Amino acid sequence: MRTNNTQHHSRHLLSGGFALAVTIGGIIGLGILRTPGEVAAIAPNPFIFVFLWVFGGLFALLSTVVACELIGMTPRSGGTYSLVRRAYGPFPGFVIGWVDWLSFVADIAFKAVVVTEFAELLIPATGQWQIPLAIIITSVFATFQLWNITLGARIQEIAAATMVLIVVGFTLTLLFAETAVSLNEASVPLEANGFDSWSLVIASLIYTYDGWLYAAYFSGEIKGGSKTVVRSTIKGLLIVILLYTFLSAVLVLKVPLTSLAGNELALAAALEMVVSPLASTIVLVAAVIMLLAHQNLLYMSTPRILQALAVDGLALKHAGKISKGGNPGFAVLLSWGLSVGLIIIGGFNFLLHLSVFFYVFLYVLLISGVIILRMRQPDTNRPYLAWGHPLSTYICLLGWLFLALFQAVAEIDTAIYAAIMIVISLPVYWILKK
Repeated sequence: MRTNNTQHHSRHLLSGGFALAVTIGGIIGLGILRTPGEVAAIAPNPFIFVFLWVFGGLFALLSTVVACELIGMTPRSGGTYSLVRRAYGPFPGFVIGWVDWLSFVADIAFKAVVVTEFAELLIPATGQWQIPLAIIITSVFATFQLWNITLGARIQEIAAATMVLIVVGFTLTLLFAETAVSLNEASVPLEANGFDSWSLVIASLIYTYDGWLYAAYFSGEIKGGSKTVVRSTIKGLLIVILLYTFLSAVLVLKVPLTSLAGNELALAAALEMVVSPLASTIVLVAAVIMLLAHQNLLYMSTPRILQALAVDGLALKHAGKISKGGNPGFAVLLSWGLSVGLIIIGGFNFLLHLSVFFYVFLYVLLISGVIILRMRQPDTNRPYLAWGHPLSTYICLLGWLFLALFQAVAEIDTAIYAAIMIVISLPVYWILKK
C-alpha cells in the first residue's frame, strides 16, 4: 500500500476541548429523544429500564477502553480506516474505508432531510420546500468546512455544550416539576416480548451511545496527539453515561413507562404529561439544534475518511490535499456532491439502512484489529493498553458479533446488497491501484 506522508495533516490546530466536544456532540443526538420509548415498550419495569441504560453505557465504555489501544498507537486522522488498516491489509482496508465514508455521506443526507421534516412540524409552510431547504442546510455546513477548520471546531464546541444543557435542562425540568401523572395509573397491557425484541432494544441502546469514536477521525490534528484523544474519548463517554442514566432514572420517577411505550419522541411525551402540552414544540426545536450540530460534525469527519484513503492511494489524489484552511477541501466537495445527489433522488433511505447494517460489523473489525495487531506487532509502541485485555477484548468481540449476526438475520435483504457492494468494490479497488 502506497503511503505519501507529505499529504498527512501536519498542523495540530484542534484542542483537547474540541476532542471532548466531538465525543459528547457525536453521541448525544436524536436517539436519546426516541429510544426511551422503544426501551419502555419492551421493559416497562422501572428497575430493568434503568438497568438497560446503565448496561448499554458500560458496554460502550468497555468497547471504548479496548479500542483506545488502537487510537493511542495511530496518530493519524481518518477514523476506523486509519485505526485498522495495518491489521487487515490493502483491499479489506479499502472496503472498510469506503463503507465508512458512504455511511457517513448517507447520514449527512438523511439528517438534512429530517431537519426539514421537523421544520415542517414547526412551520407548516416549509413543507413544499423540503428538498431545496435540505440542500441549502447541507450546503451551508459544507461551506463552513471549505472556509476554515477553526470555525467548524468552534461551532462544534458550542454545539456540544448546548446539547449537554438541553439534556440537563429536560432532566431537571422533569425532576422538579409537579408530577401530573399517577405512576400507578392503569395502562394497556404490553404484548409478550420475544428474543428478537430484546435484541432490538439492546441494539437501540448501543446506537444511542454511538459516537464515542468520533475524535479518532481527527487524531492527526489534535494538540497533544493520540493521548489527548484517548483521554477525551473516555471522559466524554463517561459524561454522557451519567447524563443518560440520570435522565432514565427521572423518567421512572415522574411518568408511568407504559405511557411512553413506542412513542417516537418519548421525551416530548413525558414533558407534555408532567409539564405542559407545549413541551413537544420545545423538544422539536431541540431536535433541530441537535441535527444541525450533527451536520457540522459529519462535514468535519466524513472528508477525513476520504483523505486518509487518498493518502494511501485508494481514492482520487486531490482528495488527499489539505487546503490552507486546514480541511481536505476536495474531499469536502465530493462528500457534499454525493449527499446532495442522495437528497434529490431519495437514495439515502437505502444507504441509511445499509450503513446501519455495516455499523456493527465495523465495530467487530475494530475490536478484532486489537487482537490481530497484538499478535502481528507485539513490539509496537502502545501509549495506551486496552484495559482488562484479553478478557475485555473478547467480551466486546462476542457482544458485537452477537449484534452483527442479529442484524444479518433480521435484515437479510440488506445483507445481500452489502455482499454485492463488496463484490463491486473489487474492480473499483483495482482501477484505483492502477
